[in-house]
Amino acid sequence: MSNAPSPGGPAPRTPRDQVRRRLLDAAARVFAEHGYAGSRLDDIARTAGFTKGAVYSNFGGKHDLFAAVLGERSAAEAAALAERARGSDPAAVLDGLARDTARRITGDTEHGRLGLEFAAHATHDAPTREAVARMRRTQRDAAADTIARLAGRGLPLAADPATTALIVHCLTNGLSMEHLADPDAVDARAVERALSTVLAALTAAPPTESGEPA
Repeated sequence: MSNAPSPGGPAPRTPRDQVRRRLLDAAARVFAEHGYAGSRLDDIARTAGFTKGAVYSNFGGKHDLFAAVLGERSAAEAAALAERARGSDPAAVLDGLARDTARRITGDTEHGRLGLEFAAHATHDAPTREAVARMRRTQRDAAADTIARLAGRGLPLAADPATTALIVHCLTNGLSMEHLADPDAVDARAVERALSTVLAALTAAPPTESGEPA
């Protein structure tokens, strides 16, 4: 017996995971074209082939959908960082991290602009602020986990992994903002140099009471 719907019968229901995937893909395109403030849920839903109700049945609202779009990129970056951290030489891992981050910041300015707009909106909207906080906490936790693994393989740290991750996280966001404002002066080489300098300081053995490195 065929499982195909009879002529004139109801269309097969799209699986929930496919609905979510199509909404995320559509949202990424619409947000990239119009920014956060200029994007409407109606347009995102229509681009995905659904009604706005599908958005609300999968996400808490525009802020939640936007956070999910940015979160997917962050998850991919965290996975790449974790993969790089499996390298045999922690120092080489840090060099690669600085180089990859500089390339991402200067090569994917769309992501930087959207993140900056979302953070600015979060300053006066509580639901957006909560979404930003969750996303950034996840980013910092992933970085701290990778740093802890590198420390376990002999990389000296001037501070604990969580503090180190917070410093690197803030520096990366700041460099992204500076590149957006002045891309000629804050180019990939400048970003990589700044990151390498700070990472070198953060991974130097802390001094002992005598003032000498541990």
